[in-house]
This record gives sequence, C-alpha cells and structure tokens, in this order.
Amino acid sequence: MSPRITLATARRVAAQLRRDHRTLALILIVPPALLTLLRYVLDQPPGAFQRVAAPLIGLFPLIIMFLIASIAMLRERTSGTLERLMSMPLGKLDLLAGYGLAFGALAALQGTITALVGFWLLDIDTAGPTWAVVALAIANALLGMALGLLLSSFAATEFQAVQFMPAFVLPQLLLAGLFVPREQMPELLQRVSDVMPFTYAYDALAKIAANDIGGRLWLNVTVVTGCILLALALGATTLRRRTV
Repeated sequence: MSPRITLATARRVAAQLRRDHRTLALILIVPPALLTLLRYVLDQPPGAFQRVAAPLIGLFPLIIMFLIASIAMLRERTSGTLERLMSMPLGKLDLLAGYGLAFGALAALQGTITALVGFWLLDIDTAGPTWAVVALAIANALLGMALGLLLSSFAATEFQAVQFMPAFVLPQLLLAGLFVPREQMPELLQRVSDVMPFTYAYDALAKIAANDIGGRLWLNVTVVTGCILLALALGATTLRRRTV
C-alpha cells in the first residue's frame, strides 16, 4: 500500500464527486432537509421527534452513503475504469483506502451540516455530547460506504444497485429499533436484528442521545468498526487484478 497512490486515488474520486452537483446535493442537502421535514411530520405527540432525532442524524448519512458508494463503484466496474486501474501498479487497499478518504471527508461535512441544522435550528435535545453524535454519524457514513462498495459487486446495472435499498437497507431499518423497541419485537426478529450492522449503528446513537456511556455503547462502536473493516476486506476480494 502506497500513501502517494492512495492520496492520488482519493483526489480522483473527490474530483469526480465535486463535478457531480446532483450527487453533492443528495449528500449534503437531503439529510438536513429530511430531518427538517420529520420535525414537522412528528410534531405531535410531543416528544415523538426528540426520541428519534439524534439517531436519525447518524442514520441518514449511512443510508445515503450506501446508495452513493454502491453506484459510484458500479460505474467504475461497468465503464471499464476499474479494470484499467487494476492493470496498473495500484493495490486493492490503495483503491479502497482512496475511496474511504474521499467519502470520509464528505461524510464529515455531511454529518456536521446535518448536526448543525438539527441542534441549532431544529432544537434537538440530547443528553449526551453533540460531538459524539457527529462522530457516530461519520462512522455510520463510512459503514454505509463500505457496505455499498461491497454490494456493488453483486449488481450489473445501476438499477440493480438501487434495488439493494429496499432489499438490504429497509429491513435493517425496520429491525434496528428505530420504530419499535427491539425488546418488544418477537424473539425471532430480535435474533435476526442481532446480526444486522444497522442495529448496532442505531443503538450506539440511541445510547449517546441518552448519555448512556457504558459497555453496550463501546460494544456497538466496536461492531460498527469491525463491520466497516470486514466489508472493505470482502470488497477487496471482488477486485480482480488485470495484467496488460
């Protein structure tokens, strides 16, 4: 792995994203816009919005980064760009780390903007530190990126990549505890949710919102970090070296 090649890859990906204004709008504008919309949709009963607001600051980046990363990597594969890159002295880790740096910078900006809108304009109240919510939002965005890069290898078209949203993302959202506490779900659904990354991403945000800085929080953070590394490692196995 070469830092020079990794940074060059990150600059290339960042330049591509910078030229795609619609993608930038989706990444930077849609999460705070959705949060604002939910603020008024959940205006009644009192407290309904506050219960889910802080976790949503971290879940919106995860969902959107999953979509953007899966489509971006699929374009690299289908356009032949990835094949040409892999014929060069470019390591798999250089490519994935470059994507991670570029998307990580966007994730940091996205999480910061969403948090500023939420805490300053929408009066979101959380018992835990706001910086921790932002940090978890960035980590969740990286999780979404890693999962998107991995699952893009199973899609042949952008339409198929988008289909992973209802097939892969939506079930995890429903079982994470955002809508119904997990302890109120049937035992089978609880067991299924135990193996889903979104469960730990949401639970970490919920613990921070309640200022519950305990062992469970660090377990959640460890699992999220492990899922990021595992998804990137599995994604690396789908990159085939080409020779010329």
